[in-house]
Amino acid sequence: MTATIFNGRAVATLLQHAIADEITTLQHNNHTTPAITTVIVGDDPASHLYLKLRDTACQQVGIHSHHRSFPATTPEKDILNEIKQLNDDPTVHGILIQYPLPPHCRPQTFMRTVNPDKDVEGFHPINLGRTFSGDEFLVPCTPLAVLTILTSEKIPLKGADTVIVNHSTVVGKPLAALLLNRDATVSVCHIFTKDLKRYTSNADILITGSGVPNLITADHVKPGASVIDVGIVQTPKGITGDVAFDTVQHKAGFLTPVPGGVGPLTITMALTNMVKTYKLSMEQH
Repeated sequence: MTATIFNGRAVATLLQHAIADEITTLQHNNHTTPAITTVIVGDDPASHLYLKLRDTACQQVGIHSHHRSFPATTPEKDILNEIKQLNDDPTVHGILIQYPLPPHCRPQTFMRTVNPDKDVEGFHPINLGRTFSGDEFLVPCTPLAVLTILTSEKIPLKGADTVIVNHSTVVGKPLAALLLNRDATVSVCHIFTKDLKRYTSNADILITGSGVPNLITADHVKPGASVIDVGIVQTPKGITGDVAFDTVQHKAGFLTPVPGGVGPLTITMALTNMVKTYKLSMEQH
């Protein structure tokens, strides 16, 4: 058996063409261009790479992407005040916080400070609450990317035994909610899970995002399972994910590569959310 390998870049390109067409219509109707602002604190190299990719995607679909950059030593209250100003600025239609933040900046405080109607990342407690209750609107981008992959590939979710190896607020927990909303049977694992293989080897769908290279080997995978690798790690040999790709591809039925799998779709989902926050802004003004 050799797995079907997902081409994230090709699917992202198709979706971005549709987003660009929608933005052209919105610009014509509203006589303004969608504009988003990213708040950046510090100088994390991986963040800058991701930001560059997202800026390029914004440019291609017709969204203006602006930055507010702060030194890593900037007091938290000064950055929060800037976010509040962006909340009140009608020319800013969406706000993103670039993570990770320096140790003195509390991610949960930043998430709560962003206006939920401008919350491109879907991290505000109001938006997370809507996702958990089944009223999905502004959904976190990586979980939404995973769901988009599953649905675009017509992988059955109802009743499917699904394992997520990540229990973070930004990936694992909202992803579990999305899958439960679609009647999957979901187990959430993490680095403290005892006997991880016992869970993963029975999964019809295995989604992993631990950031540990080669955590998932062929022994962890049920024959024919769908395996989605959300992990992204910089190693001396280049960027890799959680999955030992060379061996797992001969046991799984479907597999996403790293890079070129979930990543391009995550950026595309951010564009989708930007369109939503832009529409909200136009309705309110």
